[in-house]
Amino acid sequence: MTTMMHPIGTAAGELRATLKGVSDANPTFLTTEEKAEVLHELSSARAQLDELLLRVMAAAGDLAASSGARDIASWMSHHTHQHPDDLRVDGRLAEGLDRRWPFLAAGMREGNVNRAQAQVIARALEAIPARLGNEVTEMAERHLVDQATRFGPRQLAKLGRKILHVIAPEIADEEEARRLAAEERDAWEKTRLALRAEGDGTTRLSARIPDAAAARLAAYLEAFTNPRKEPIRPDDPLRKQPYPRRLGWAFCAFLEHSDPHQMPVHGGDATTLVVTIGLDQLRQQLGTATIGAHLSGHPTDQITAAEARRLACTAQIIPAVLGGASEVLDLGRAQRLFTRAQRRALQLRDHTCVAEGCDIPGTWCEAHHWLSWAAGGPTDLDNAGLLCSHHHHRAHDPTYRAERLPNGGVRFHPRR
Repeated sequence: MTTMMHPIGTAAGELRATLKGVSDANPTFLTTEEKAEVLHELSSARAQLDELLLRVMAAAGDLAASSGARDIASWMSHHTHQHPDDLRVDGRLAEGLDRRWPFLAAGMREGNVNRAQAQVIARALEAIPARLGNEVTEMAERHLVDQATRFGPRQLAKLGRKILHVIAPEIADEEEARRLAAEERDAWEKTRLALRAEGDGTTRLSARIPDAAAARLAAYLEAFTNPRKEPIRPDDPLRKQPYPRRLGWAFCAFLEHSDPHQMPVHGGDATTLVVTIGLDQLRQQLGTATIGAHLSGHPTDQITAAEARRLACTAQIIPAVLGGASEVLDLGRAQRLFTRAQRRALQLRDHTCVAEGCDIPGTWCEAHHWLSWAAGGPTDLDNAGLLCSHHHHRAHDPTYRAERLPNGGVRFHPRR
């Protein structure tokens, strides 16, 4: 690599050499006071390093142009293997620090404002109407940078929304009314939803929706999670789960329980999801199926045969079961799926999830074939029981076995 003589290049090389010099140092032997000091120092140093990187990004348009890249974010994504969306967010902040927010940039250079705080402050400043003039914006910038030494990104975001009440209270109420009206007008224009496959069996869902829609979604998910806030029993696995994880599980349950007949016609039929699997694999404990989701350029996504068997219990999922010559043996025949009348009968009979000790309401449960449909089990009430999402997963987990109880319930035991 060519030796860099510019002070920034020299500092970058020295920084890497310094960090390499402590790569084998064990922080375990730091005292408690030293650990506190080091964590503070490293956090400030990272803020300073972030500012320097953003400063270079703001000046690197010529680099992108010389290589034919669309922008510096594209160039960095290719050469440094970072996600381009994250880099474009950094690029917008870099431009703001370079051209509009000198006090915010200075706060980062001093190590007093980290990158997450800077993103929040920049968004708050951009929301101030230009007609109020540079003096108001400068006052807001100075105040928020000063508050960054006391508050984190979440608190700064709240302060940013009310910044005019602090620096210009005489116009704050009028501007607040205008802001809210504009936000409501622009909410649908700003609405976005993106699905990005992570490559580890999960997909990251990122969304930006109007506040009213978000409140409705929160109410739906709270309905699903409410019984789970209070653990069912001391040894219940849900007791140890953080609430955000349970909220994610509730979102999955909400999607699985959405009535497809209430959704728009899609491809000539009510909205459905097709799971394709060979008959032999469906019957095996170990096997895979293909689910018809097309996310982020992935033509297909794989799931286990156990998950396919669980999904086959719900009327929202259409399984395409293939024989040896790939002929379609079954494509969701009506007699395989539990009807609405059967679901009502199951709710009247079972009331709740039939797993021992579980009291999740039956309206939130899934109808399960005790003898699986793949193994020839009939779709009738004697072969059915209501299971919540957690226990339905366990029923299809090959590491557990289910013991039917005389009272109609079921008890799960780990296989030894």
